[in-house]
Amino acid sequence: MRLFVGLGNPGASYAGNRHNIGFMAVARIADVHHAGPWRRKFQGEVSEARLGAEKVVLLRPATYMNESGRSVQEAARFYQLGLDRITVFHDELDLAFGRVRVKVGGGHAGNNGIRSISQHMGADFQRVRLGIGHPGHKDLVSRYVLSDFSKVERAWVDDLTDAVAAAAPKLADGDAPGFLNDVALRCPAPKPDTSSA
Repeated sequence: MRLFVGLGNPGASYAGNRHNIGFMAVARIADVHHAGPWRRKFQGEVSEARLGAEKVVLLRPATYMNESGRSVQEAARFYQLGLDRITVFHDELDLAFGRVRVKVGGGHAGNNGIRSISQHMGADFQRVRLGIGHPGHKDLVSRYVLSDFSKVERAWVDDLTDAVAAAAPKLADGDAPGFLNDVALRCPAPKPDTSSA
């Protein structure tokens, strides 16, 4: 069994935010793999799906980003899962828009959801880093991550979350390189816009 966690903020006003791409990815995995209905549990919303040979619990914390660790810890304790069975999908400012990377452990790079999980449980969990790009200056970060994807960006995000969902069984099986390869083949990262350069 594995736990797939999507990070974001609950509520309609946040639904289209860049900060919520983790929620979007996990919701798409649930749709594509015919997960069970979402239920209120573990201070969040939880569903279950079978991805290949693995049973996967899908979790979207309802604690707001800064307190995500409380929800993840509660779910992990209930299912008796160690950090090696937890994968967290989250937005990544330090990756160009459209890039996807997987890593285990490390710092939080300013992501308060990752910081909260690390504080509650330790840092050695797997992260699927979904690049949203950087606004260019740290003073702009808060407004940027809490703003919605543009219409053009949203079309690409839909393609990306489709690719992530299609490749998710490989991630559940422990094949992170295969997962990344499948995502790249299905949804190559968009080329940078140099028209204004």
